[in-house]
Amino acid sequence: MPQINRQWRIARRPDGRASVTDFEWREDPVPVPGAGQVLVRNLYLSLDPTNRPWMWAQDTYLPAQSLGDVMRGLAIGRVEQSDNPAFPVGCHVSGLLGWQDYAVFGPGARVVRLPDDASIPLTRHFGLFGHIGITAYFGVLDIGRAKAGETLLVSGAAGAVGSLAGQIGKITGCRVVGIAGTPEKCRWLVDELGFDAAIDYRREPVAERIDTLCPDGIDVYFDNVGGPLLETVIGRMKLRGRLALCGAISQYNKAGVADFDPGPRNLFELVARRLRMEGFLASDYAPRAREAIEALSKWHAEGRLQYRIHVIDGLEQAPAALDKLFDGTNEGKLIVRIG
Repeated sequence: MPQINRQWRIARRPDGRASVTDFEWREDPVPVPGAGQVLVRNLYLSLDPTNRPWMWAQDTYLPAQSLGDVMRGLAIGRVEQSDNPAFPVGCHVSGLLGWQDYAVFGPGARVVRLPDDASIPLTRHFGLFGHIGITAYFGVLDIGRAKAGETLLVSGAAGAVGSLAGQIGKITGCRVVGIAGTPEKCRWLVDELGFDAAIDYRREPVAERIDTLCPDGIDVYFDNVGGPLLETVIGRMKLRGRLALCGAISQYNKAGVADFDPGPRNLFELVARRLRMEGFLASDYAPRAREAIEALSKWHAEGRLQYRIHVIDGLEQAPAALDKLFDGTNEGKLIVRIG
């Protein structure tokens, strides 16, 4: 086994988008597992918009990381050594294993064993299952309570979560409108994924296009973006509409929540229109994960649910690859192939 553990550590708090200068490349000895612990060799690293707020000095839904820490990240790896019978050598696991080649975890860690099924590509646990699919599934069906005949609007619709959310809406019987950032992505949403319409927010007047495409209002809004767009949508919700807040990628390159754009200013509409607005995390639904995975797997096998992944080779590429989530050049779920 190699003796070097390559790592990316947080060197400083970014000013705007994170860049390679905000990280430090380190080569340390491979950690040695102790009693009850497991050594994992990471194979794939998930790059997600939440990586950026994890670099803030303040807590998010997880404690803030300190400068010098290994960058937090969700990874899939293979167990190399184990003193835990629940994680035998050779099995694959997924968890917050960090931007590094090797990680050690002990009892109580946020790590799950993946099914021993060679017919399922490991990357599917990032592109369709895992936190991506669970977020889309429960965001649309549990938080959004989408029903046949309703109008579902999805922001960040060409992203990993948004693209699944829109398709789940179509499977449910909704009319689905997506918001994305390029003509190519809008065409993909409509022509391949079956969205009813798409709005190019960089080239079209979003509010006017929502009015045109959703003339009777919006029943369910799946929000990946936050910021001023959320205010725009609140004012166009139907009576007793539901807003599922998944993320706020438009604000993540700020220094923290205190620097977010102000608003929404029209929260009284929640009262006037009797709206329900709720934020949520995939981890909230960990006890029901199997429900989502079984449904997603069935729809995918039936050809009703597509996903795509964008793989970058090499751990050394992780900092530069992260920026693709913010400049819109990723095409599907962004993953780094480590080894």
